[in-house]
Amino acid sequence: MATVARTRRRNPLARRERPPRTASQRRDTRAALVFISPWIVGFLVFTAWPLLYSAYLSFTDYDVINDPSFVGWENYRQLFEDPKIARSLGNTLFYTMVQVPLYVLVSLGVAVLLNQAGRAAGFFRTAFYLPNMTPPVAVGVMLLLVFNGQNGLINEALGWFGITGPNWTTDGAWVKPSIILMSLWSVGGSVIILLAALRDVPPDLYDAARVDGAGRWHRFRHITVPMISGALFFVTIVNTIAAFQTFTETYTAFWGAGYKNEAALFYVIYLFQQAFEFLNMGYASAMAWVLFVIVLAITLVQLKVSKRFVYLEGEQR
Repeated sequence: MATVARTRRRNPLARRERPPRTASQRRDTRAALVFISPWIVGFLVFTAWPLLYSAYLSFTDYDVINDPSFVGWENYRQLFEDPKIARSLGNTLFYTMVQVPLYVLVSLGVAVLLNQAGRAAGFFRTAFYLPNMTPPVAVGVMLLLVFNGQNGLINEALGWFGITGPNWTTDGAWVKPSIILMSLWSVGGSVIILLAALRDVPPDLYDAARVDGAGRWHRFRHITVPMISGALFFVTIVNTIAAFQTFTETYTAFWGAGYKNEAALFYVIYLFQQAFEFLNMGYASAMAWVLFVIVLAITLVQLKVSKRFVYLEGEQR
């Protein structure tokens, strides 16, 4: 016993022996496992198994009809030789780098306005969130109606000011901007998150800043943004992942409608084509895993950078 005591004094992090679990604790554990068992089964059947099986398929030649045949790294080698991979990945990167910052800035701006709306905030909060309930296919159809180069709503509005609008849905230079602008239709979810973060900022900080003579911009920059940086980071990382997986609205508006504009060929759309139009399931699985690695790498970089800019309440700096 004296030796054990001396060891613990030398190493305060030494693992302490846990007391044996009581019958009540074991019973509670079993009950918890029973309650979460539907989720566990669903995760294993619909997430873990498809994930592992797609990893296997990425090393095979599989057309759904015939049995998979092992081809090693051939699918991954073809990825570097396929010109459409570079084009679709470039379109996706451009969309992500422009859409995510714009999406976050618009969400933050709307949240700041709603935070000052007083009693009407509840109505406007609901109004801004309702577009999130619109089915993505309907949003894709609406994109064609709103951004139609001949008689679309955007060009009609520009015409009021004597501006001739571009052919948004047919001109390759304007296709991605139209998709980016249409994505702002669903900022409501991020607005709600940021609004909740704004409501949680202590008013005392603003009062102290006013006493010190800080203006509105300085209060926003040095108090609001740091205090809601956790919510901003969450919105950024979630929308970055979503941007890399954008599919339904763009596919409905362009490829599903027969436009087939290469400027709208995003990575997941090309993956879908390989899997379900050309039945190259092995190649599509390899594409999916490459996308997974890219998103994982970007997410890890964001997590690393966030340590310098994200403030977490109660965290020691």
